[in-house]
Amino acid sequence: MTDQPRQVGGGRRTLGGFAPKLAALTDDVLFDDVWNRPELSARDRSLITVAVLAAGGDTAQLGFHLGRAVENGVTQEELIEAITHVTFYAGWPKGMGAMGVAQKLFTD
Repeated sequence: MTDQPRQVGGGRRTLGGFAPKLAALTDDVLFDDVWNRPELSARDRSLITVAVLAAGGDTAQLGFHLGRAVENGVTQEELIEAITHVTFYAGWPKGMGAMGVAQKLFTD
């Protein structure tokens, strides 16, 4: 799985001046290490991340990760289907909230 683009975080850019340690952990551990491990492709990691965020109702982070998923090769149709699937396991309100985020992202 080495033919994929290197995943880079934006922690320092968005939070570096306010929460430098969290920004460094986001960039250096989560993205530079975990996201770039070869056992899963960035595409698979994106699909998993979107599903987990949707299931947890974490819509504040979902918009970013939907965009990242598209960059990593997940199609809009696949993301809509993943959120639809998650809705039945995680709960209707969480699924509807996640789909609202996706709709805003894909129609704006």
